[in-house]
Amino acid sequence: MTVTSKRAEYVSVVAMVLCAIFFGLTFFVGRWSGYFVVGAAAWLIASAAAVWFALWLQFHTQTLAEQEKLDTAQLARERDDSTIFDSTGGRAEVFAVAQRRLELFERWFLPIFACFISAFQIAIGMYLFLSFSAELVSEATRPLVCAICMAGAAFFSFLVSRYATGMSSQLQWRPLRAGGSGLLVIAIVCFALTIGLALAHFKIFLVVTVISYAVPVVMIVLGAETALNVIFDIYRPRLKGQYSKSAFDSRLLGIINEPGGLFHSLAAAIDYQFGFKVSQTWFYKLLERAIVPLVLFGVVVVYLLSCVVIVGPSEQAVVEYLGNPLTTAGQVRLLGPGLSFKLPWPFGIAYKHPTGRIMELSIGYVPKINPKTGQPLREPLLWGKSHYQEEYNVLVASEQTGRDFDEAAVPITLLTASVPVQYRIKDLYSFIYNHKEPQRHLEAICYRQLAKFAASATVEVNSAAELENSLLGAGRAKAKELLTARIQAASDRAGLGVEIVFVGMQGIHPPPEVAEDYQKVVGAIQEKQALILHAEATRNGILGVLAGSVQDADRLSALAAEFKRAEQQNDTERLNKLAQELDAAFAQAGGDIFGTLADAKGYAFEKAALAQADGKRFAGQLKAYRSAKDIFKRQARLAVLEEALENTRKFIIVADTDDTQVFIVDVQEKLTPSLYDVTGFEESGQK
Repeated sequence: MTVTSKRAEYVSVVAMVLCAIFFGLTFFVGRWSGYFVVGAAAWLIASAAAVWFALWLQFHTQTLAEQEKLDTAQLARERDDSTIFDSTGGRAEVFAVAQRRLELFERWFLPIFACFISAFQIAIGMYLFLSFSAELVSEATRPLVCAICMAGAAFFSFLVSRYATGMSSQLQWRPLRAGGSGLLVIAIVCFALTIGLALAHFKIFLVVTVISYAVPVVMIVLGAETALNVIFDIYRPRLKGQYSKSAFDSRLLGIINEPGGLFHSLAAAIDYQFGFKVSQTWFYKLLERAIVPLVLFGVVVVYLLSCVVIVGPSEQAVVEYLGNPLTTAGQVRLLGPGLSFKLPWPFGIAYKHPTGRIMELSIGYVPKINPKTGQPLREPLLWGKSHYQEEYNVLVASEQTGRDFDEAAVPITLLTASVPVQYRIKDLYSFIYNHKEPQRHLEAICYRQLAKFAASATVEVNSAAELENSLLGAGRAKAKELLTARIQAASDRAGLGVEIVFVGMQGIHPPPEVAEDYQKVVGAIQEKQALILHAEATRNGILGVLAGSVQDADRLSALAAEFKRAEQQNDTERLNKLAQELDAAFAQAGGDIFGTLADAKGYAFEKAALAQADGKRFAGQLKAYRSAKDIFKRQARLAVLEEALENTRKFIIVADTDDTQVFIVDVQEKLTPSLYDVTGFEESGQK
């Protein structure tokens, strides 16, 4: 026999020992350095070592079976006359112990071992995937030492993988392809880890983070494929003398390990579908030869596209060269809107940020999102209902004290604060590099400043003056300016490089459970303020009518009060001075005071003039009386009678003193005139 399993057995032993060494090296280096991904790669190497252990057992069993066949054939040639070793007889099968062991091994042990490997890979993969945290990458140390170890593991794994894969071209060594595929995956992972750990030395953790997630996913996928292969092998027909793949021989890894086999399978499928040798045409031959250069050309083109940076209209980009944003001149390279170029990834990485766009933080609430548009829903801000998905309360100091409160009660109250804070980036370098998570840091500053401001703010609304300064009243405008200035100052001290554009204070209101009581209090205060304003308007109207203006009335009141105090103190000089000032002030005053003073002056002038006229008239009457007493008396009597009887009907009867005739005059007014009362006949010419 020209091809034996002994050589494959030796290769399996070497690969198993090599995997065991790599497992111990990567496991302890990962624990020593703190790199989670190195320890995860160790468990991937452990699964490959288990595969090589199964292959060693398989080839060792095959070697024993082959040796048994050789021994049986040799004995048969030496003792032709004996039937005990006759291969054609039934007794030869009794002595074929190694061959029966090989059949049992391939039928039972390999599927059971495949189940074990599948469970191991899925369980370890799930554990690693759930245990990984991105924060662990930045906390690890000594990346260069780990990179050197991974480079060595990648190199030797690749060599053994290529050697084992080359041997698997022989039908009797075909199981080596399972181990070769596993070592090739280990080589790829270790090579990628070498690059990622080298970049981690320059604080670029993206590659290491991606591989940390990729390794558990690869183990889960391989474990699931092995489990499916075990199930499919149960129903797959087996032909005697035909090679059947073991369940842990991954078909997915076979595509990477032997890409030519995929093309041959594809060509056979095409030939079968079309009915002629499509794989023998010139186009297929050309495609088969040119597929690798074309793929490589596409990969290179795609890689070179990483040199192009397209920055949007409202964006800026900062370029890092090997993790350093500063150029050789010590300046930060910022890219404005447009098309720019840089070194290819990972040597040059551009980070774009919307510096020209106004961004918003939701402080104190979690907005409701419209499922159709993905934008926050806007609702009216009413005290009696919730407006957002979640609303947070802030503690506010209360001034309420008295007998109605428990002595152990804390003098605080709660307010629902929904404060949107809008900002923009004014210094991109400070925003990116001064803090690891600038948005969260700015959010923490906003919450801290809001809590400090609310603890010192006024919320009681027991009077109109307090309503003007309260967060629940007109004081929100002043609070907005003050809180904006505080957040901006705190952001500048922290070096965030942002500009606070807007702080909305309209969302501060009492919790919905007590909103109705707050509204009653505010309504009562507004009614009280309306009454006060009405009283002040009435007062101003009265003072304006009285003194011409409120200022003149206040000035007169102040002078009068000062005059009264001077009068109580018997300060004559001051009284005279204040009296002159009062006279001047009253003279300058308008309104009813001016009218009353004018009437008083007119009345005084009238009385004085009449008294003077009466005096002069009395002097003239006295002279007339002294000149003719009887005539003056008669004239005075007639004047009195004329004045007294001016509106009285008079009857004058002239009679002689010697006449005794009696005249009866009826002075009663008659309703109907008599015939004797009718006059006017003589004037009309009637007799």
